Amino acid sequence: MKDITTREDVEILVNKFYDKVIKDDLIGFFFTDIAKIDLSKHLPKMYNFWESILLGNPVYEGNPMRVHFPINEVSALEERHFNRWLQIWEETIHENFEGENTETAIARALNIARIMNHKMANARGN
Repeated sequence: MKDITTREDVEILVNKFYDKVIKDDLIGFFFTDIAKIDLSKHLPKMYNFWESILLGNPVYEGNPMRVHFPINEVSALEERHFNRWLQIWEETIHENFEGENTETAIARALNIARIMNHKMANARGN
């Protein structure tokens, strides 16, 4: 297996991840029923987000935290949801890649999950 080194690699990872996550029994409804994401619009944003993080190309514009607060108001984004998101992310990565950027993708996702969990809990007053 190869490392995540190109935009194409990022797209493969994100596509395979979303194939799983939107069907997941625990968290899929956040994507399909609550946020009602349009994958044709959402995936390019995610490609840019992860390309910026993993490859250092400043192509992402936006505030990922901001878009999650309205979802959290409709249905609480809890630690178990972030843990499942992270589990699917790691599983998808390990099935397809290995190397330095691969490990960075896992570490960065863990940090993102922790920060988001903390901020969503605070927003709910927990």
